Amino acid sequence: MSLKNLNPRFGVLLLFILAAGIIRVVLGADSNMSPIAMFTPVGAMALFGGASFSEKWKSYAFPLLALFLSDIILMQFFHKEYASGLLYKGWIWNYASFALIVLLGQLLIKKATVANIVIGAIGAALIHFLVSDFGVWISGSTDFLTGKPFTKDLAGLTSCYAQAIPYMRYTLIGNLIYCTIFFGSFELVKRRLRFAQ
Repeated sequence: MSLKNLNPRFGVLLLFILAAGIIRVVLGADSNMSPIAMFTPVGAMALFGGASFSEKWKSYAFPLLALFLSDIILMQFFHKEYASGLLYKGWIWNYASFALIVLLGQLLIKKATVANIVIGAIGAALIHFLVSDFGVWISGSTDFLTGKPFTKDLAGLTSCYAQAIPYMRYTLIGNLIYCTIFFGSFELVKRRLRFAQ
C-alpha cells in the first residue's frame, strides 16, 4: 500500500483513540482509586468512535482495544490488588457498557451538533453507571461501607449504585469535556485537511 492510498481521516481517528487510551492510563494510575480517576476520556472515546468511524466494526474494535490495553496496563502495573487474572472482577459488564456507548454514538450522533453531543455524553454516563455498576454488584465486589462483598439483594444493589454516584459525576464531567475536545478538534482537523466524512 502506497502513502497515497492511506486514509488521513482514519489515521486521525486512530490518533484520537490512542490519545484517549494514554490519558486513561495516566489518570487511572491514581493509587487511591479516588472518584477523580473516573475523569477519563474512555466514555467520550467510545461515543466518538461510534459516531466517527465509517465502518461499524472499527467503531467497536478500536475503542474497545484501547480500553483493553489500558486496562491491562492499569491492572498489571498500577492496581494489582484489584486484578483478577489479567483484568478485574466484572470486566465483562464494563466492556458491555462501552459497546452500548459505541452503539449510542452510531445511532444518536449522525451529525456532530452540540445538542447531539451533550445528549450522547449524558446518555453514555448513564449507560456506564447502570451497566458497569450492576457488574460491580453481581460480580461480588467489595462494599466500601462494610468491607464485605455486596449482598445479593435489592439493598446490596442500591448500596452499590449509591456508592458509585461520586464516580458517575466525574464520568459525566469527563464525557462532556472530552466529547467537546474530541468532536471539536476533529471538526477543525477535518476542515484543515479537507477530508470526507
